[in-house]
Amino acid sequence: MLSLGTVLCALCLLAPLRSAAQGPPTDAAEQTELGKFQGARLHVTVLSADKKPLDRQSVVKLYSENKKTSMWLATTGHSEAEFADLSSGKYDVEASAVGFISAHKEVEVATLLGTVEVAVIVERDPSAIDLDATDSLMSPGATKEMKHAVRALKSGDLQKAQKSLTETYKLVPSSAPLNFLFGYLFFQKKDYQQAESYLAKATGFDPHYGEALTLLGRVQILQGQYDHARTTMEQTVGADPNSWMAHNLLADVYLQQRNYAQAQQQAQYAIDQGQQAATGAQFVLGVSLAHLGRTQEALRVLKQFLETAPQSGSAGQAQQFINSLEKAPNVVEATPTDLGEGSTPTATTASLLADAKAVFPESAWQPPDIDRVKPVVASGSPCPSEKIFEEAGKQVEQLVDDVGRFSAVEDLLHETLDELGNPARREDRKFDYSASITKGDLPGVMQVAEFRNDRYGVDTLPDHIADNGFAAVALVFHPAMQDGFQMICEGLGEWRGHATWLVHFQQRRDRPNHIHAYIVGSRIYPVDIKGRAWITADKFEIVRIESEMISPLPEIHLLAEHQITEYGPVPFSAKKVELWLPKSVEVYLHFRGHRYYRRHSFEKYMLFSVDSEEKVRGPKQKSHGPGAALLNTDKPRSE
Repeated sequence: MLSLGTVLCALCLLAPLRSAAQGPPTDAAEQTELGKFQGARLHVTVLSADKKPLDRQSVVKLYSENKKTSMWLATTGHSEAEFADLSSGKYDVEASAVGFISAHKEVEVATLLGTVEVAVIVERDPSAIDLDATDSLMSPGATKEMKHAVRALKSGDLQKAQKSLTETYKLVPSSAPLNFLFGYLFFQKKDYQQAESYLAKATGFDPHYGEALTLLGRVQILQGQYDHARTTMEQTVGADPNSWMAHNLLADVYLQQRNYAQAQQQAQYAIDQGQQAATGAQFVLGVSLAHLGRTQEALRVLKQFLETAPQSGSAGQAQQFINSLEKAPNVVEATPTDLGEGSTPTATTASLLADAKAVFPESAWQPPDIDRVKPVVASGSPCPSEKIFEEAGKQVEQLVDDVGRFSAVEDLLHETLDELGNPARREDRKFDYSASITKGDLPGVMQVAEFRNDRYGVDTLPDHIADNGFAAVALVFHPAMQDGFQMICEGLGEWRGHATWLVHFQQRRDRPNHIHAYIVGSRIYPVDIKGRAWITADKFEIVRIESEMISPLPEIHLLAEHQITEYGPVPFSAKKVELWLPKSVEVYLHFRGHRYYRRHSFEKYMLFSVDSEEKVRGPKQKSHGPGAALLNTDKPRSE
């Protein structure tokens, strides 16, 4: 019998409490950094190259030359943002959006009366996927429906996009642009098999469709199909030899296949053609040079990569390469022709680089490894890291201080998966769920207690797996716990049409682990985790967290755990508050040779105070800290 708990505290990251009676904050109340007095207003409109309002949310940064202070606002309405209570002086306006290159504009506010209008024009990022697909053979009705799908895709509304694409597909199933959009839809949903199927159709209808070929190569790489990806990307380079992204992806493929000479060549092509946009190719170039024995060149390139992209997800690996290469005694340089396709690096080089991790996942049954996914971020948009960490910390801190207990109706979907992620068996359950969060006995440690009715007993659950807690991972942003993690803001991305800052976090080995552990009998197995959080650019609300265990636990036959939690606003009219609570949690487990997928969905929330007299039926799930999980040594019944 197995009792498996993911221990990520039962409720987690919620947005800050705000009384409904108080109403939303005014611009003046939230913009105290640039002045607390009544002053000028600056109205900013972000435009595309054709002078039209941007079709997605962007972030505007305003820097005061006089006060040396900055503030950020996300655009609303027709791609607009307005700053209030400004003093006279010079300002720098910077606009950033996913799919575009950030742009600056200097503005001088000469009066404290009235509103200053300014427009900032941003150019498309050449590395971004162009969704503005058209098909001249389509009827006007089909064209209109496909445009609806494109707008939905750009805003992140995948459900609406799929509906429009399906209607269009009934009319023109042989359209290359339409199949490309379907491929992009499933790429966004991380259904790579479906994405590959549609993209293959698109490239079959149009063998020179560069966007479709490039995305097909990405999908094949993500599935570890390097031979297919190599064929696809070589075809892409042949169709468009000036595409730096095609060279960049082909370099990745060659690197995976240990064809270091070709990887080095393609990475250099990508850098030459992509210039500043091709920072990722610098990493591939440096690693390839290191494997080729060209140590000094590798060091120069990798150091340049760290200077250019210090917030990249590959920065840690680059630093490891640099440290290893610099410590190596008497490294013998090899000529470029010494190592080619299918060859083996020198013993010295192999030993130095043996711990280098692959860039892409090994299987398709679960989401890709956090560090193997290169998130799409706005080009040239620096992160206000300190402000993001501070504001996100306030969210969690206020939650712990103010929230007592909440209850909800929980729906559980349990699936046993095959190696490709297809469900072999499926079961459903429904429970009454309740949780509370309080400060623990140790400084900086939170205590989470969970309750469910009797139907959640281990004996009654599919495969005898009972997972407890779903959001404790968000406690990494609590001010008292941030020091235990290395945090890097990766850039400005988006989630469901909203501009979001992407933050990568990872447990520090020189700090105690208070977030996650597995307990077998009397033994405790701490589990270091890493993950990525999506934090809204305007109010710093955490809307999504993806996390996973860094290393498997072979002692208890647990090889993988990957969790995705999405949050949404939940109004409590009786108490006049609105909280951001978990709306759904997806859990992927590889335990004792079996692969499992679980989805927990929550609805019908109710809020209680900590000292509420109301009782919750069912036994309390024993807690061993916000991230403790209980494991039993008995075998699950499926075995």
